[in-house]
Amino acid sequence: MEGFELRFASLEGLKLSNKPNRDLRKANLFRASLQGASMFNVDLRGAELVKANLAGANLNESLLQEVDLLGATLDATRLEHVEWSERCLNERQAMEAQSAGDTEGALQKLKEAQEVYRALRRAYGAQSEAIQAGVFFRREMIMRRWQMPRWSGGRLWSWIVDASCAYGESPARVIVSSLVLNLVCAVGYFFAGINGPEGLAVFDPAAGLKANVVAFFECVYYSVVTFTTLGYSDEARQVWLVRPLASAQAFIGAFMMALFVVTFGKRMTRN
Repeated sequence: MEGFELRFASLEGLKLSNKPNRDLRKANLFRASLQGASMFNVDLRGAELVKANLAGANLNESLLQEVDLLGATLDATRLEHVEWSERCLNERQAMEAQSAGDTEGALQKLKEAQEVYRALRRAYGAQSEAIQAGVFFRREMIMRRWQMPRWSGGRLWSWIVDASCAYGESPARVIVSSLVLNLVCAVGYFFAGINGPEGLAVFDPAAGLKANVVAFFECVYYSVVTFTTLGYSDEARQVWLVRPLASAQAFIGAFMMALFVVTFGKRMTRN
């Protein structure tokens, strides 16, 4: 059945299995009615399912790479262990249009990709497949970000949220971004200098490697206690450059610790 033309076909309750003569690769199922169809482990790679009615269909373990699902009805569609492309067809087409200089075409395809990801996120969310729903939620948000003006504040903020926590879907990203922030601030303190318990901890080319390593780890410690808002008394008072950096780090640290609790709790309570 590879490449079959099944536009507008009424295939409600169709029963298929993954046999050689049940190969639906590149089939045209535009507006086809597949409501309640049993399509377990069917190869649908490259098929067109634009505005197809897949409500109640069983697509478990099917191959759905490079499928066009724009406008498809996915109410109660079973999608367990489906093999998807890393990026949906519409997103890939958007990147191709962007590379070709077709800005308007790329924007339209990004909107289509966002719609596809939203539909998949809702379909998985309705079936309590929250982890897979989270994957498509992140792709949906990325598509929304790419539609924003390149140098806008909204796009920058969206990128920061994605980089720091994958839009609330990755506790690991919160940990990594926190470590990076602490390290960057520690380097800033190292070159600006902090007034530690044993004197000024600052980069000094004449002090030797050992003294500089000790001073750097003193700055790392100061960075960590500032990030966690534990406090280091007011040791940095004499170094004016450190004070605004430490204040900003303490604010961001409080925010990121709360963010970690939210994302970690979200992941642990999923079914």
